[in-house]
Parts: sequence; C-alpha cells; structure tokens
Amino acid sequence: MIGRKRNDGVFAWGAGLAMACVALFPAIARAHPGHGATHGFANGFVHPLLGWDHLLAMVAVGIWAGQRGGRARWILPAAFVAAMAIGGVLARAGFALPGIEAGILASVLVLGALVAGAVRLPLAASAAVIAAFAILHGHAHGSEMPPGASGAAFGLGFSTATALLHGIGVAVPLLLQRLGGPSRLAWARLAGAAIGVAGLVLVLG
Repeated sequence: MIGRKRNDGVFAWGAGLAMACVALFPAIARAHPGHGATHGFANGFVHPLLGWDHLLAMVAVGIWAGQRGGRARWILPAAFVAAMAIGGVLARAGFALPGIEAGILASVLVLGALVAGAVRLPLAASAAVIAAFAILHGHAHGSEMPPGASGAAFGLGFSTATALLHGIGVAVPLLLQRLGGPSRLAWARLAGAAIGVAGLVLVLG
C-alpha cells in the first residue's frame, strides 16, 4: 500500500512537472512547423517527425500497446498503420473527411490520457479507437502526397517511420519494467501525461 501511494505521488508530481516544462516551450504549439518536400521515400520517412501532433500520437500508440502487453503490442500498431494507409488512399481519391486537424489534435489528447491512465479497453475497442484516429492522420499525410511513383514511395516512407515510432513507444514500458520492475511503469504513465499536456498546448495554440 505504501509503495502504491508513493507511485501515485511520483505520478502526480511528475505530471505537474511535465505541465510546467511544456509550458516553457510554446514553439510546440505549432503542430505543423513545415514538412518540407513531399516526394520520395526519404521525405516521406521524415514527414511524421516534423509535426508534433503526428509524432506524439504515434509514440503514444506504441506506449499504450506496450502497457497492454500480449497481442496488443503488435495489433494496436498494426491497426494504426493499416488504417493510416486507408486514410491516405481516401485522400488521394479525393474523398474529403470533416474535422481532420481537430481530430488529429484530439488524438494526441485522448491517446495521452489513455497512456496516463493505463486504460485497458477490450482489444477490439482499443484497435477501433486507434484506427479511427489513424484514418485522420493518414488522410492528412495523403493530401500532401504527390501523384505517381514518387507518391507511393512517399507513402511507404511515412508508414515505415510510423511503425518505428510505434516500436519506440512499445519499448518504453518494456524497458522500464526490465530496469526496475512494475513500479517503474509509473514513468510510462508520466510520459502519457506529458503527451496529453502537449496535446492541450497544441489545441490552445
């Protein structure tokens, strides 16, 4: 019981610190600081790394999957990448979706909250939440893709980067558990709190 109270205290303290730190960096509020060129594999690979909204959401998916453990470690990232590809195809086909930017920002908030609370939804429901947000991210990427072979390479690039960001996120709780046991997993929750706060900054910015 004492250990649990101590972890909760660390979580609350860390969440407050994360809020303070994010507040000191208002530049993060610029969700899309400029993606640069949008053709070829290399540019596609860099693309998700240059927008805080995309980067934070993708890492959050990985952390949440790692928290869940078991099949969720690969099902949730796979659901995101697959749905993101669908969203990209919809954008290339000219199929408009409402509220893309608002939905992407909401994904950072929601996914951060899911990680911070270590929420355990049924796996199918978790995958559905992930897929819904991923379609919006994919649509945003797809709308910036050039036509032709260069566009296909671009899509492959940002899908690869997305999978790697998921992998980094999945590794976070696994590494923390190896370093210090289950009690260290509170720090994964802190990462979720920081992501959620960053999402709030993006919304307010």
